Amino acid sequence: MSVQIYALSFDAKDPARLARFWAGVLGRDLGADGTSVLPDNDLGFIVRFLPSDVEKHWQNQIHFDLPSQTLEAQQAMVDRALELGGRHLDIGQKPEEEHVVLADPEGNEFCVIEPGNNFLAGTGVIGCLTSDGSQAVGYFWSKALEWPLVWDQDEETAIQSPQGGTKISWGGPPYNERAPKNRLHLDLVPSGDAEAEVERLISLGAKRHTSGQAHADGIELADPDGNEFCILTGR
Repeated sequence: MSVQIYALSFDAKDPARLARFWAGVLGRDLGADGTSVLPDNDLGFIVRFLPSDVEKHWQNQIHFDLPSQTLEAQQAMVDRALELGGRHLDIGQKPEEEHVVLADPEGNEFCVIEPGNNFLAGTGVIGCLTSDGSQAVGYFWSKALEWPLVWDQDEETAIQSPQGGTKISWGGPPYNERAPKNRLHLDLVPSGDAEAEVERLISLGAKRHTSGQAHADGIELADPDGNEFCILTGR
């Protein structure tokens, strides 16, 4: 048994607006539904936006790190994001740091990374889903997705598909204050029977979970840190 990432889903007050923003920033096509952004290769995943009236009061548990090949490319991505409705964001970064911290039109944080970052080399336009989380949750997701650890040091972990593409990382302590429900979550598709896959994930440390916003075609779980994710049954 195994699972694959089908989508990264955002709660959004205006799903269509955020989809247009991210399609423009990432240089990807909109889905036919107008509320999703399609992957640009077989290693990618859909980025989709689900309607929610919940206000954003906490820093997201996951944010995009978007790599740049040159300083000109970094500036071009920043300019494009600002033109599309993004804004600069101060989360306490130091003046000497070379990455640029931005927020999308609904305040979701992301970083445009300077050239020369070896960790993100060859990963694609979404270099990393950079996450707040424990070493244990990095180990969980490595086993859940069957992706090897590509970093495991000082309680920081990162995983990546054996085929390459976007990495997922967890920064270890100290941890940010948690929202009652994360605004971003992973949607996974099983290779076989969904309930059998659910039981496998529970054996690895996941728990059944109800946030009140589960998909009609999904089984909601939470990872060992309490982060919501869904196993989609209708795909």
